[in-house]
Amino acid sequence: MNHALVVSDLKKIYPNGLVALKGINLTVTQGDFFALLGQNGAGKSTTIGILCSLTNKTSGQVRIFNHDFDRDPEAAKSCIGVVPQEFNFNPFEKISKIIINQAGYYGIPRKIAIPRTEFYLKKLGLWDKRDQIALRLSGGMKRRLMIARALINEPPLLVLDEPTAGVDVELRHDLWRFLTELNQQGTTIILTTHYLEEAEQLCKNVAIIDHGEIIENADMKSLINRLHAQTLIFDLTEPVDTALDLPDYPWRLLDRTTLEIELRKNQSLNSLFNELSRQHIYTNSMRNKTNRLEELFVRLITENKARL
Repeated sequence: MNHALVVSDLKKIYPNGLVALKGINLTVTQGDFFALLGQNGAGKSTTIGILCSLTNKTSGQVRIFNHDFDRDPEAAKSCIGVVPQEFNFNPFEKISKIIINQAGYYGIPRKIAIPRTEFYLKKLGLWDKRDQIALRLSGGMKRRLMIARALINEPPLLVLDEPTAGVDVELRHDLWRFLTELNQQGTTIILTTHYLEEAEQLCKNVAIIDHGEIIENADMKSLINRLHAQTLIFDLTEPVDTALDLPDYPWRLLDRTTLEIELRKNQSLNSLFNELSRQHIYTNSMRNKTNRLEELFVRLITENKARL
């Protein structure tokens, strides 16, 4: 099995003594869509910074498509495209020029860079803005410009650090579709995000980092299956005026027509509906109180803090 990224015993200690990474190990398989999750200050951005050479590691090894970052940095860097959180292009430069100039940094001839720029700007809905300066773009368009710039050298590994932060719902879903298509075409993607619905929707595998340590590393499906219970919200067809008889299900009324129930992993949703029907309680709709990954994420972080 080929690996896009192998991180071995990676440590980062800042001059003020802050230990940002405590020797993390991480492997991302070629073709994966991988989520790196954690709270602010957990070590995500430090890890990304090391991968894109903005931060020097204290010790450890990083290999990108089998290129050692210390021994062959140019080959390693040529395999990776990074979309950082912050906008870092010249805001007074034309959009098309930003992309074409980026291609030049990789030694891509203009006869290749120009049509490739057109392709990615069209893919990301920016072609009609190509002659505008970047300053005039909306926040969502600037985010798309960052992605187009990272893809101009068509790297086999794309790292996205909070790519949909501050982006409206419609654009977020457009980016989801684009990234899914890109991954299906063979690009390995590493995603950091605070929108855990995004990670659950897009990613095949996930690692959770907390206080500079990887506390979970699993495929998304098996991780979600470890959720012992989920909290469901039911919108009722009729108001409830009496106490419910649900001894097997922790519940509470949020208001007279909104019921919250905890459903454990070994309990059947059909059985719950049957119990509600027995008490002449019927629902218009049902939804999870929180995203499943979010619920599990909060539990794992809380458990890890208790251990520290």
